[in-house]
Amino acid sequence: MTETDPVPDKRLDYAATSRNREVILDVLKDALPGRGTVLEIASGSGQHITYFAPHFPRLNWQPSDPDPAARASIDSWRKAAGVENTVRPAIDLDASVDIWSAAAIPDLTAIMAINMIHISPWSACLGLLRNAGRILPPQGVLYLYGPYKVGNVHIAQSNADFDLSLRAQDPEWGVRNLDDVAEQALKQNFQLMKTVRMPANNLSVIFHRKD
Repeated sequence: MTETDPVPDKRLDYAATSRNREVILDVLKDALPGRGTVLEIASGSGQHITYFAPHFPRLNWQPSDPDPAARASIDSWRKAAGVENTVRPAIDLDASVDIWSAAAIPDLTAIMAINMIHISPWSACLGLLRNAGRILPPQGVLYLYGPYKVGNVHIAQSNADFDLSLRAQDPEWGVRNLDDVAEQALKQNFQLMKTVRMPANNLSVIFHRKD
């Protein structure tokens, strides 16, 4: 099976998810609130959210993705994983749009975006931060995961090489400078609480919405 081969039904199977889901889960156990609903932006195949859900029995989960094939995969993974009670059907949501509708996301307490910011335009990051600041309550959690520059410097040569390959695919993509992300987050009333160094030169980045 290749990185993007469909498995039976409409599920997509990404090998990277199996490699990083455990280490991300370890961070989420400390980062996420005890109750409420977690909105995942750019859920992709749905493997992450359906893997995490059973470990947080008091949380509900709302996956989202603008790609219809991804949403079909997410809903197939929901059924295969037996988490339909806590993981809601995927919704169509584009991070870059001006205003998200939060009406379908009751009791929202956290938002997470895994491997999104570097494979989307900067406008998607700004849209994520702007809308998260608008719909999360005080002390709501924003969790980001992926490669970042720190002090505008790549933390590994492999990240620099990856950045070049991303920009070759799309000039609007690329590994972001964490300081720039934190600066924009602060404008939306978020405080950077913690960064965690992860395998493969990635970072977990945890923000809290200020009161």
